[in-house]
Amino acid sequence: QVQLVESGGGLVQAGGSLRLSCAASGRTFSNGAVGWFRQAPGKEREFVAASRWSVGTTYYAESVRGRFTISRDNAKNTGYLQMNSLKPEDTAVYYCAATFRYYMDYKRFDYWGQGTQVTVSS
Repeated sequence: QVQLVESGGGLVQAGGSLRLSCAASGRTFSNGAVGWFRQAPGKEREFVAASRWSVGTTYYAESVRGRFTISRDNAKNTGYLQMNSLKPEDTAVYYCAATFRYYMDYKRFDYWGQGTQVTVSS
């Protein structure tokens, strides 16, 4: 059974930075793909970023490209989302997700964390 636990959310002023963590248990991240999604109040969940470690590819939503970076630490079996130049519109609950299958759709995942709140004040 794969479990994902996010941490690192909080309140930050516009222009600030946060780093979200996604600790995995049950499987090794290096053999799969990790993604980040977010859901703002009253809105649908949206894709933020993903990385397929096995093939070395990363994907970003246009709204975060150049500001957010997805990465991992194999030794800690943890994925990260570094968020810089944060904007009020980045406010949302952020979820990490993982899969250990190859899907054509890089936004498709099988396992989800519980979410962590990110609030950016203006």
